[in-house]
Amino acid sequence: MALARALSPQHIDLGRRTLLAAGGAALLVLAGCAQLSGGGAKAPATSDSWNGRMSLRIESEPVQTFAALFELRGSAEAGDLTLTTPIGSTLAQLHWAPGEALLKDGSHTRRFDSVDALIEAATGAAIPVGALFGWLAGRNESVPGWKPDLGQLANGRLAAVRESPSPRADLRIVFERS
Repeated sequence: MALARALSPQHIDLGRRTLLAAGGAALLVLAGCAQLSGGGAKAPATSDSWNGRMSLRIESEPVQTFAALFELRGSAEAGDLTLTTPIGSTLAQLHWAPGEALLKDGSHTRRFDSVDALIEAATGAAIPVGALFGWLAGRNESVPGWKPDLGQLANGRLAAVRESPSPRADLRIVFERS
């Protein structure tokens, strides 16, 4: 939830600018343009790379939304995610490896026990990072409560909805594989 406010132009909170998703996402996952290319259904190598835009909408009260450009590198075990604005300003940098998960927001660095805890603290939603890498690679990884739509991966698009636990979360990613 803090990230949603931090990434909203109307609610910039310098102390809480954080990740997304969001992939996970995304993610994660939104404002601005990204070049699209086909072929998102390849099996992942040890280290993969994607870039594009992502958005996350959390059906809380009030509804939380955010969008950012992203660069995602690595794997669920070790990787980096950089979120930027459409004009190129860095919003947040995330780094994770076994035993560490770091969120750098300007001059502040926060540490978390896991990448999942990092993502949840940043976005207000538990986005399954391990499954996100699988989804981007074209594998329909099963995660309780989440329903991925992999039908548009060849067009550089991924959608996933978390129906439980509440609140509902909608993750959208437009990407190209680097």
